[in-house]
Amino acid sequence: MTDVLVLISLLLVACAATAVVAVRDPVRQALVLTVLGLTLAVLFTVEQAPDVALSQLAVGSALTPLLILLSVRKVRRRGRREDDDR
Repeated sequence: MTDVLVLISLLLVACAATAVVAVRDPVRQALVLTVLGLTLAVLFTVEQAPDVALSQLAVGSALTPLLILLSVRKVRRRGRREDDDR
């Protein structure tokens, strides 16, 4: 049973990672990155590494996508401001 869970988790991680690379819009990419972080946390939990899973939830699923979204927002605001000045 455990091998089946590991295999399913690995397939989910592979699909999520492929989706992150395939998506071109940075906002959507950050959201898909959140899904990737969640699937990695599930994989770590299945592999009996709960401390790593909690770290992955905090950093990979919450903090990193949030920083990406804030950066994209800042860049888009700056771009609009420069366009208005012209």
